[in-house]
Amino acid sequence: MTQKDRLLSQRIYLLLAALFITSLVVSNLIFQKFFYWYPINATLFDSKLFEISVGILPYPITFLITDLISEIYGKKAANQVVVTGIFASLFSMLIIYTANAVPATSWSPVNDGLFQTVFGNTAIAVLASMMAYLFAQFIDIHIYHFWKHLTKGKHLWLRNNFSTFFSQFVDTSTILLLLCSFNIIEWNKFAGLLIAGFLFKVLIALVDTPFLYLGVYLFRKRFKLKINEEIKLD
Repeated sequence: MTQKDRLLSQRIYLLLAALFITSLVVSNLIFQKFFYWYPINATLFDSKLFEISVGILPYPITFLITDLISEIYGKKAANQVVVTGIFASLFSMLIIYTANAVPATSWSPVNDGLFQTVFGNTAIAVLASMMAYLFAQFIDIHIYHFWKHLTKGKHLWLRNNFSTFFSQFVDTSTILLLLCSFNIIEWNKFAGLLIAGFLFKVLIALVDTPFLYLGVYLFRKRFKLKINEEIKLD
């Protein structure tokens, strides 16, 4: 690989890492708003399908990005992005905690009460999200590379979906357990939100598979990579 191509690959890696971190941090900030999407009229454990947090919207992007990084840059590079995402979440939690602690002025458009309502549970949410995310992302990367090794770099759809399905279930169940334990969400909504959240993430994973194929194709074409060949950042 030429020096020019190496620099380009590093810039793309940094861009993917930035998209990953942004998606992760934003999902932690907006989680308290819930929305509905009713493709079918179905109720699961007293919860409509789908009534889910808006925090779920950017979160699947993180799994698409780690799968793309795993495929092109390797397992080590994917794990580095995950660790960086954890640090970014902790740092954002510290900033929000500090902002919540200082008193608002009498003329502030956002007073203390409103700020507390929107961001008051963010520290707990980030903690819950990080624990779930830590389990899910490392499981996703590990399973992805297990299937990549087993299939010798072939059947991209298989490792993409198998790794994401299992890791997304771990993520959804873990974060709901923690949020219910902290009384942010009522326990009677646990089962319905678990099924709805997991099914929604499965649908997103199926939808993003063509985008993963496109990304891998563009990388291989631009950098002349063979099947199962990775770009080394070291």
